[in-house]
Amino acid sequence: MTAATPTGAEPMSVSPARRRQIVDALRRGTVPQTGLDLFAVGMQRFVPALDEQLSTVSAGAAAFQAVRGEYGSGKTFFARYLAERARSAGLATSEIQISEGETPLHRLETVYRRLTEHLTTSTHQPSALTPVIDSWLYTLEEDAAEQLGAGAGPGQTSDAVEDLLEQRLAAVAATAPAFSAALRGYRQSRLSGDTSTAEALAAWLGGQPSVAAAAKRTAGVRGDLDHTAALGFLRGLLTVLRESGHPGLLVVLDEIETLQRVRSDVREKGLNALRQLIDEIDAGHLPGLFLVITGTPAFFDGQQGVQRLAPLAQRLATDFTTDPRFDSARAVQLRLTGFDIDRLTELGHRVTALYANGARNPERIAHLADDSYLRDLARAVAGHLGGQVGIAPRLFLRKLVADVLDRIDEFPDFDPRQHYRLTVNDTELTEAERNAGAATHADEVELDLP
Repeated sequence: MTAATPTGAEPMSVSPARRRQIVDALRRGTVPQTGLDLFAVGMQRFVPALDEQLSTVSAGAAAFQAVRGEYGSGKTFFARYLAERARSAGLATSEIQISEGETPLHRLETVYRRLTEHLTTSTHQPSALTPVIDSWLYTLEEDAAEQLGAGAGPGQTSDAVEDLLEQRLAAVAATAPAFSAALRGYRQSRLSGDTSTAEALAAWLGGQPSVAAAAKRTAGVRGDLDHTAALGFLRGLLTVLRESGHPGLLVVLDEIETLQRVRSDVREKGLNALRQLIDEIDAGHLPGLFLVITGTPAFFDGQQGVQRLAPLAQRLATDFTTDPRFDSARAVQLRLTGFDIDRLTELGHRVTALYANGARNPERIAHLADDSYLRDLARAVAGHLGGQVGIAPRLFLRKLVADVLDRIDEFPDFDPRQHYRLTVNDTELTEAERNAGAATHADEVELDLP
């Protein structure tokens, strides 16, 4: 059976470098950073509503979306798939892992710092903060030169840029004057050739602590970013992004369910910070922000999560008593139901087609790893996980690429039906996969194929 190219994925259009990045990530058992559109199985029903929100954000509004699903249901994949679509639409993106030690949600200054550290655009990898600032200043210079006309001298242009900077950051300066002051200092340091001071001020604009006091004195700012000023800095960043050609910013707060495992006082502060962010979005104070959070059903429904703070529970309330087939893609919470065998087989089909595109013998791969074999492999992997197909994709794809497709490609006499027996060790499983259920044997599952 020849593996036809699936709808929505054209492996022939994928560059060798991009294909290699995707396959390498799957071989390691991680979510690829790019190319997710090539095998976004089950995402199609969300796309129209998500694209509508991206358009709304690009037009200057703000949006919020919660994504719920059990461990392994594809929340991280969903978030990165949405981020890829956002960058294609010109938005900047940032993915933040919420954790008690590294990024506590109630410390908005830390959340902002992580946001800038992971800031990504379609042309710049993290951190894209300095290129974004430079692009914004270049736009100011272009606009100032256009206003003054061809006869303006350097001094006039510089003064005009200063005026434009003040005009476009006027709203931000009202709540976070240090942000605009640091931008002025950054520009002056660049013009004078003081690279070290400019870099220090860019770091301070990104919320980094311990910036040299001398650099801050140059810009007339002091101290480090605190919780109160963080939202003001976020408004400033949104303004700079918009003026530099990025109409919005998608921010993903991933694994927000970690709030359930912290001290009660810290948990309540974190939940209140989330409520504050949602209220800022609803009030129109963060134009261009698309905030997405991901969490487990227990976080949204349990007393150690959202339900602990009644105002937040009201804002996130969604009816999930109906059949999942009829879940609205416009609801404040989106429910990821995970994979079944058919979807897992389709996913394997797409990855096999992508892999075969750069293989030595694509026809042989298509013949030996046909849909019938992929279905059997999917069932075997799910069997090891106690039949929980919904959390099987990561392990399934890792086994498919590393144990099956690589061997078909490397060894002319390898036949997975004859020479491969699926073995799964606890060391290669995530916590959720280990807890999914006992396999037929403690350390391996035999792939019994006809």
